[in-house]
Amino acid sequence: MSDDLLLPLAALPFPQIDPVIVQLGPLAIHWYGLGYVVGLLFGWWYAKRIVTNPKLWGPKGSPITAADIDDFLLWAAAGVVLGGRLGYILFYDFAKYAENPASIFAVWEGGMSFHGGLTGVTVAMIAFALKRGFSPWSLFDVIAASAPVGFGLVRVTNFINSELWGRPTDVPWGIIFPNGGPEPRHPSQLYEAFLEGFVLFFLLRLLTHSALKLKQPGFVAGAMIAGYGCARIFVEFFRQPDAHIGYLAGNWLTMGMILSTPMVLIGIWAMLRARSVPA
Repeated sequence: MSDDLLLPLAALPFPQIDPVIVQLGPLAIHWYGLGYVVGLLFGWWYAKRIVTNPKLWGPKGSPITAADIDDFLLWAAAGVVLGGRLGYILFYDFAKYAENPASIFAVWEGGMSFHGGLTGVTVAMIAFALKRGFSPWSLFDVIAASAPVGFGLVRVTNFINSELWGRPTDVPWGIIFPNGGPEPRHPSQLYEAFLEGFVLFFLLRLLTHSALKLKQPGFVAGAMIAGYGCARIFVEFFRQPDAHIGYLAGNWLTMGMILSTPMVLIGIWAMLRARSVPA
């Protein structure tokens, strides 16, 4: 028997989880949407814990109050959703949405760009901080430390939706996705959930609670941006590029890599800049 015939037999079965949690008449609650909601709510709760912990900020205390975080929640939600959707439309599938503009509003079907969402929430943070009279860098740090759990949850829902799967593989944990062809593939969504969610969250936790880097505004945000960029570039080597985009060069360069490389550079710059700020 050939190796090609053996590969599917060695693969793990895809868990048949309905992407729709519950259907109430015309209203359907999807795991994908719930991932965003739970991620935002966790970030809101965790950010309030950070700004109300005086040990993390030094004698001057936090320039941000718990009430500021409460008020920013709506701004953050708008920035993530609007920026994420616009980024996906512009960078990943403009022709589709130009042909059918009504599908732009079908967010529950997927189609969100992390890079667009990050841009949207960054604009929201700058506007909110300037309106409230404190440094955007401090807000960047607080939100950055709170965000990775949301990243991880959304990647898990990508797995449930059987989307953004990985490249064909012969590793023992390869999975045959129901819409990914007969060959086993890397569960790259779970790789991203682990690196961008679990690992990045605890690295940032060390920076905020052990290294006390909130005293240097911008350092934690820079670490998050650079860390995410590195994780995303790494996982792109295992992730199947979008079919309508494909590889941009050779058999390896993807749009995700192109968009993540500036993140690494900006993150390093932000950390170097923060080191020059007196603690």
